[in-house]
Amino acid sequence: MHKGAKIAVATVVAAMLAGGGYAAFNVGNALLGSPGGPATFNASDLSTAPPTSTAAQQQATAFLQAWQAGPEHYADAGKASDSPLTTAAALQKFHDGLGLTSVSFSHITTTGASSQGGAAETVGFDVTAQVKGGTWTYKGSLDVVQSSNGKTAVRWAPSVLYPSLAAGQSLQAGPVTTSAASTTVTDQNGATLTGAQFPSLQGILSTIAQNGTAAGGASGTGVEVVDGSGSGVAAAKVFTQPKAATIKTTIDAKLQAAAERAVKLPQVGGKSAGVVVVRPSDGHILAIAYSGADGDIAINTTQPPGSSMKILTSAALFDQAGMTPNSTAPCLTTQPAESETFHNEADVPNLPQATLMEDFARSCNTGFIWAAFDKLVQHGQPSPALANEATNVFGFGDWHIGGGVQTTDPSVPTDEQLGDNPAQFIGQGKVTLSPLVMASVAATVQHGSFKQPILLPDQQQAPAPSSLSPTTDRYLQEMMRAVVRQPYGTANPVLGNLSGAVGAKTGTAETPNNGTDGWMTAYNDDIAVSSVVLGGSSGAGTAGYVVRELLQATGS
Repeated sequence: MHKGAKIAVATVVAAMLAGGGYAAFNVGNALLGSPGGPATFNASDLSTAPPTSTAAQQQATAFLQAWQAGPEHYADAGKASDSPLTTAAALQKFHDGLGLTSVSFSHITTTGASSQGGAAETVGFDVTAQVKGGTWTYKGSLDVVQSSNGKTAVRWAPSVLYPSLAAGQSLQAGPVTTSAASTTVTDQNGATLTGAQFPSLQGILSTIAQNGTAAGGASGTGVEVVDGSGSGVAAAKVFTQPKAATIKTTIDAKLQAAAERAVKLPQVGGKSAGVVVVRPSDGHILAIAYSGADGDIAINTTQPPGSSMKILTSAALFDQAGMTPNSTAPCLTTQPAESETFHNEADVPNLPQATLMEDFARSCNTGFIWAAFDKLVQHGQPSPALANEATNVFGFGDWHIGGGVQTTDPSVPTDEQLGDNPAQFIGQGKVTLSPLVMASVAATVQHGSFKQPILLPDQQQAPAPSSLSPTTDRYLQEMMRAVVRQPYGTANPVLGNLSGAVGAKTGTAETPNNGTDGWMTAYNDDIAVSSVVLGGSSGAGTAGYVVRELLQATGS
């Protein structure tokens, strides 16, 4: 076609769409020489050559004009395509999903060979659609093909409706929901928490955003791409922005920052470390931090806690054997039990007249083996004493801290084979706990009763079957303070200069590879803290510095 003819065609196309009525299309179509449709187009015999740009523009115009004319003419639009029924149904779904009141097209222009393959010419156009909630404008495109007889048709694809629309998807106008990624997770005071700011919380925050109950959020309005189930895939157009929902946690941003620093202190030596801070009065978890290659060992480790376990062993001796802190428990160099001989650290003196409080403060293993194996074990029978104390008084069990965040349950098994009882009393053997659990133990002692740790303030808390007796609690507090205040107390070198009612218990747990893990569990007037350093040479010398950092962060 020569230049003058091309200008004439463009003028007719513009007049057709400007006319706004379907009659204008019919007239224009006649003027263009009837480019062809399903009556004569043969979809099974496609030409290997694309249609001319003029023919492609004519066919696209015929299709768009029928679409523009409304639902009663969607069948005509279908006949201008290579898949009449599918096209008509898709246009109706587009109409209904968007609450469409009108649609118009402009700047219908061929853009060259199709990028989707096959012999096809692409036609671009601008769309202005009046939909539920506002006016939506976007750039669209479609491909035109021809059969061997030269008749043309629009090649149907979901992208004809909207460029990024894929098979099985549709468009919906109305609420545009917020995604989990846009949910704001805050600390207890409303400060936003992010993984960039607090790396230890990155996975936890994502889990809470996905599973927690958000408040204050509001859907925006616009057009959304939805899948076959009606779930949102992506926003195509936003008329009013959604308001991000907020989930408030129990975390204290100040203490979380201190915890992030603490697990990387020089005294940790680059080893894997974990720490948890709990508020004794309500069980709220105020900080969770970890470092190293072993993952989140703050709430998901399964390590023997070493002598930290002597808090629970002492409680069992008080509750079930009638002992007191002043009861004699000989701290000997060695102590046999169940065909095994137990030893103390080299710096623990031989004290035949030692009291249980002295054994606790010095972390004397033999004194606790002597007392616990003599008072709590019916020889030849499994001993449930330690497991009962842990479950009934300190609330050990299947905890749900909120927001779908997973934690590792503590394990204090009843020894059915009888050979493991002595080791469990000093936190070895099959006893495995996490800093989260040991922080709860310290919190129970500080507060006088168990409050199950939680990460979301509205999370249900499982109660302990029995209360911690006031007498036992007083004894435990006296002994934990002695660990800090007595010159021979194992925590004295690290915590002895702190003010306030500070109590603690250290632990050095032997590991299967003949190494050690360092533990410390402590409390002051405001918080309870527990830390583990995998490979730590001693509780005080490694985990003790992590704990001190957190105790100092509260101003104690």
